[in-house]
Amino acid sequence: MPDPALTPSRRHLLKTLAAIGVGSTVFQRAVVAQAPKGGPVTAEMIQQAEWISGINLSDGDRKALVGRINNSQRQFGRLRQVPLTNDVPPAFAFIPTSQPVRPDPPRPGSWASSVPKKPDSAEDLAFLPLTALSELVRKKEVSSVELTKLYLERFKKYDPALKCVVSLTEELALKQAQAADKEIAAGKYRGPLHGIPWGAKDLISYPGYKTTWGAAPFKEQTLDTKATVARKLEDAGAVLVAKLTLGALAQGDQWFGGMTRNPWNVKQGSSGSSAGSASATVAGLVGFAIGTETLGSIVSPCSRCGASGLRPTFGRVSRAGCMTLAWTMDKLGPIGRSIEDCALVFRAIHGSDPADAAAVDRPFHWPPTVDLKSLRVGYVEGKRAVADRKELQVLKDLGVKLVPIALPTKYPADALTCILNAEAATAFDDLTRKGITEGLNLWTNTFRAGQFIPAVEYIRANRVRTLLMRDMEKLFETVDLYVGGNDLVITNFTGHPTAVLPNGFTKAGEVEVPTAITFTGRLYGETELLTVAHLYQNATGHHLKHPPMDRVTAEDAGKKG
Repeated sequence: MPDPALTPSRRHLLKTLAAIGVGSTVFQRAVVAQAPKGGPVTAEMIQQAEWISGINLSDGDRKALVGRINNSQRQFGRLRQVPLTNDVPPAFAFIPTSQPVRPDPPRPGSWASSVPKKPDSAEDLAFLPLTALSELVRKKEVSSVELTKLYLERFKKYDPALKCVVSLTEELALKQAQAADKEIAAGKYRGPLHGIPWGAKDLISYPGYKTTWGAAPFKEQTLDTKATVARKLEDAGAVLVAKLTLGALAQGDQWFGGMTRNPWNVKQGSSGSSAGSASATVAGLVGFAIGTETLGSIVSPCSRCGASGLRPTFGRVSRAGCMTLAWTMDKLGPIGRSIEDCALVFRAIHGSDPADAAAVDRPFHWPPTVDLKSLRVGYVEGKRAVADRKELQVLKDLGVKLVPIALPTKYPADALTCILNAEAATAFDDLTRKGITEGLNLWTNTFRAGQFIPAVEYIRANRVRTLLMRDMEKLFETVDLYVGGNDLVITNFTGHPTAVLPNGFTKAGEVEVPTAITFTGRLYGETELLTVAHLYQNATGHHLKHPPMDRVTAEDAGKKG
C-alpha cells in the first residue's frame, strides 16, 4: 500500500525521478523529508540518486539538469491526466525481421488424414483430434449440437477436479451449434472448423461474458469487444463453449478460483499461463483451444499436459481484443490434440488486422507440399551421439538432412527480461498506483520494480535484442528449422515460431506423465515447421494416448502425493 506520508504530488515527484533513472527506496524517504509539498527537484536530490543511473555528475551538471527534470515532471503530470485503459497500445509496433518476405502463391496439394468411423463410445468421440471430428461433422455422422452437448457435459463433470473453466458459454454455444448444423445440412460447409467446439483463454474478450484475465481485481469484468481471433473462428463456423482459465494476468496456473490441474496428474498444476487451454484440450473437453504466450505460456502448459501447440511467429495472429501484457512480446496460438489440428486452426486465424499494428500477412500453406529431402533440420549437439538420440533417428528416417547447430550465446538473452518487466509494469501501471496487490500472483513486485527501469536501459535492451535477432538470422541461413534446444527466452524475444508436442511418457511417482519435444522454425516458416512436426508426430504416435479420466476427480485432486 502507498505510504500515507506521501501526498499525491510527492508520490508523483518520486515516480518522475524514477522514470528518468533517478530514485531508490532510501532516496524516496530523503526526498519526502526534504521537499516541500509539490516542490521542485533540487541538485542535491539528483546527487543522492546518481547511483541508480550509473553516472557521476559535476555540480554544474546537476544544476543544468534541475530545469530539465522539473520540466519533465510538469509534462509527465499532464500526461498522467489522460486516462489509459489496457487496450490502448503505444504508437509503435515490433517487427521481428527487417528482411522482406517474397510473395509465395498458393500451391496445389492435398493431405488426407485417416478418418475413423464414429466411435461407439462418447468417451472415444471426445478425444478424437480436430481433423477426425471435422470429417465426422462434414459427413453428418456427428452433429455440432451433439458434440457441443458432449463437451458441456464433460466440463461439468471434470472441472471440479481440473478447475480449467472460468465461464461456460452454454447459451451461446448451443445457438452457434444449431446454426452450424443448419448450414451444413443446407450444403454451406465453411471448412474444417465448422461446428467444432472450442475454448478461449479468458483474456480473449467476447461480448456478453466475463473476461476476467484470471485475476481477482477483474473477476467481474465484462468487455463489449469481440476479439479478432474469436471473430475469425466464428467466421470459420467454430462454436465457443467456454472461457478457460489462466494464471492471474497471464502468469502461472493459479487464478482466483484456485489452481488449474494437469489431467495426467491432478495433484499437479497444469503450468501456465494458458493453463485451462492445455488442460481442457488434453482432457477431451474441447475440440481445440486458443492460448497466448509472452514467455512460455503456450509451450510450458502443453509440455506439462501433453498437448500439441503452436506459438506462431510474433505478429502472425492479431491480438486485438485480448489482454495486453507486453506489446512487443505477446502472441496468440492454437492448442490441440495433434499438430495438424494446430495447423488447421492457425490457417483460420492468422493474418493482418487494422486493430493490431503488429499483425501481418505472410504465406501459409496447409495442406503442405514440402519435399522433406530439401529440408535442413538443426539439432544442438550434446553428450549423446546422434545414433543414441531417438528423436534424431526418427527425423533421419523421415528423410530430412540433419545439421548440427549452436544457439546464440554472445548476448545475455536472460537480461532482456527487463523489456517484459517494463512493458508489463506499464500495461498495469494503474494497479501499482492504486496499491492493488491481492490476487496478482508474483506480479506485484515485478510491477513495482518496473517503475524503476530507466527509459535509456529499456531502449538499450531492445538494441541488444536487435543483435540477438541478427544472430538468429545467421543461424537460419544454415537450417530451415531445428529440434529441441534451450531457446524459450531467446525465441520469445526474437519472435521465432515453436511447435510443441508430446514425445513419450515417464513416471512421476505412481503416475505416468507426458514428456515433450519442440521444433523451432524460421520467421514466418510455419508451413515447414508444422510439416516436420506433424510427420514426426505421426511417426511416433504419442499424441494418440489420453489421460485416464477415472482418476480425474476432485477427491484425487485433493489427495496428497
